[in-house]
Amino acid sequence: MRLFRRNQPAAVPATDSGAPATGAPVNNAPVNNHLFLSLHLPAIALGFGMGVTTPVLPFFAHSFGVSAGVASLVFFATMAGGLTASLPVGYLLDRFGRRKILLAGPVITGVSALLMATSGSFQELLFWRFVGGWGQQMWTISRLTVVADSGSSGSRGRIITSMFGIQQVGTLAGPLVGGISAATLGLESAFIIQGVVSLLAGVPSFFVYRETAPRPGSRGVPGAVNDFSWRSLLQRPILILFTAQLFGMTARGGAIGGGTLFVYAAFAYETDAITLGVLSSIMAAVGIPLTLAAGYLMDRFGRKSTLVPGSGLFGLVLIFLGITSFASLPFSGFVVGFVLLQAFNSLLSGSWQVIGADLAPAGARGRFFAAGRMVSQGGFSANPLVFSLMTTLSGFTAAFAVLGAASIVSSLMVGGLIKETHQR
Repeated sequence: MRLFRRNQPAAVPATDSGAPATGAPVNNAPVNNHLFLSLHLPAIALGFGMGVTTPVLPFFAHSFGVSAGVASLVFFATMAGGLTASLPVGYLLDRFGRRKILLAGPVITGVSALLMATSGSFQELLFWRFVGGWGQQMWTISRLTVVADSGSSGSRGRIITSMFGIQQVGTLAGPLVGGISAATLGLESAFIIQGVVSLLAGVPSFFVYRETAPRPGSRGVPGAVNDFSWRSLLQRPILILFTAQLFGMTARGGAIGGGTLFVYAAFAYETDAITLGVLSSIMAAVGIPLTLAAGYLMDRFGRKSTLVPGSGLFGLVLIFLGITSFASLPFSGFVVGFVLLQAFNSLLSGSWQVIGADLAPAGARGRFFAAGRMVSQGGFSANPLVFSLMTTLSGFTAAFAVLGAASIVSSLMVGGLIKETHQR
């Protein structure tokens, strides 16, 4: 099958016009500078903006008088927005190029955040969270596609995980700033900060980013648009991969950015926003080297070297968090589980995207990444729904047990049913 060739040719850098570059190798310094200014620096800013609201969202939702289960919907709304955006964004990337979508993502994210601060009802808050999910998905898919356009398979793990790692530099300070601003200026201030920072994040890209999309049908481009067929996604290897990814992301959806974990902390332990902000900032700092190390491991030992053990251990820690609720353990028990969960989550950051970049056809990377992101977003969206349903029916213990089982199933599927996509 074409999509599972192990030795695929490296992507050919594109010129300003979108045509593939030819001739002798050129100095990589300008390329690296453009990647930093157009992708890395905005990633830091957007990570900071999202981090600012992370410890505040559960309390802002609770201010509308909703229960813990209903409060989880603020995370589901963003994930649902990203889910519905995936396929349209992928098509637009291949049809109109990367630049327009890459620039529009931070703008939509910033405007929606500013409007969240003015929400007069819980329903209005959910709507703007949904719109913000579109903006975040536009940014995520376009930046992954740009990296796949520019990176070779031998260093792809390090390139992609560095994107996730450098974004954590922004999330390092974000939660702490959000907690302090919420305590001193009010809960709405965190969303205003996110909106301003997100709008500023797109400024460097506007001036320095150059289109990397290969011109459809251009000579020298490895692969053509016609090489990609939506029907190819229904073949057995891809279905297994996406199914494992769906289970894994369903489990991780509550750990990325705090999510439903913070709902549990806020309602079960009555933790304040500053405490959650400090925890998030500390773990963001610890997670950066873990994420960067994961990229090295995937390039050196194969993509499964981080996915299999990371997903399995992640599931076991979720089950431990269920035990903290069942046994009514003190807040220190939650802290232990939170620290371990964020550590394994950092090890897994970018792993599915690296596998996707290995398989993505050069002429239709946008659509291929869109399909993969739709699966991931489906898992993200399922997490707060499962969490909300299970906590309503059986409490926190059952919710964490179900999510932990999903992560373990994902680990077993990757380890036993999916072939390695990269060997050095």
